[in-house]
Amino acid sequence: MPVHAIPPSQLLQYLVAAVALVLVVGFRMRRLAQSRPLLVERLWIFPAVYLAITVYLLAEFPPTSFGWLYCALALVAGGALGWQRGKTMRISVDPVTHQLNQKASLAGMAFLLVLIAVRSGARIEGQAMHLNLGMVTDILVVFALGLFAVQRVEMYTRAKRLLAAAQAAMPPAIVSPTR
Repeated sequence: MPVHAIPPSQLLQYLVAAVALVLVVGFRMRRLAQSRPLLVERLWIFPAVYLAITVYLLAEFPPTSFGWLYCALALVAGGALGWQRGKTMRISVDPVTHQLNQKASLAGMAFLLVLIAVRSGARIEGQAMHLNLGMVTDILVVFALGLFAVQRVEMYTRAKRLLAAAQAAMPPAIVSPTR
């Protein structure tokens, strides 16, 4: 849709969203250099909350028969991309304390920006092509569910593997003989 065809109120919405996105990305880029603790026992919380939101949205506004097929394909595609995004997260183990740490990568941030651009483009083009925006929203919500859930699964399995390797590499403790 050409810019001159967008109503001024909608153009203002796009501008506000773009400014908010730039601010959020700016803050996230500053935090990329910082390493944060990774609590593997809490990785399930965000996908579980997002699953509840997804179930609510799909129950409240159920897709059509073909919509369910598209949602299933979006879940698989989101899972595949979530696995790739999870692999971009840097996970390290402190050799002394065995504390797991995570550090987001620039590739992961670029990946998110591309997904946001695709989502925005799908919404704009969906309106221009007179697509069912409810179905487009359902597909994108299910896609995000696959992305978030599988990303956390990949991070969990890799963190557990790294932690087990670090613990196995630790020299045995010196035990004093008992009398």
